[in-house]
Amino acid sequence: MSPSWRKPAGMIAILLLIMLWCAVILSFAATVSGWHPLAQLAFYLVTGIIWITPLKPLLRWMETGRWR
Repeated sequence: MSPSWRKPAGMIAILLLIMLWCAVILSFAATVSGWHPLAQLAFYLVTGIIWITPLKPLLRWMETGRWR
């Protein structure tokens, strides 16, 4: 089997997804900093987990070439 181009492309896509997600969450920093500390904790916990959601189809595509 020859190496697939999907793995390097997928790794770049994952890095771009992380950078984009960080920029989006960072744009809320001024608003979130005025919240109660427990609300901030909840916000950052939830947003820290949500970014993982699009990874499953991306990882599946990297391995098989299919999105579903």
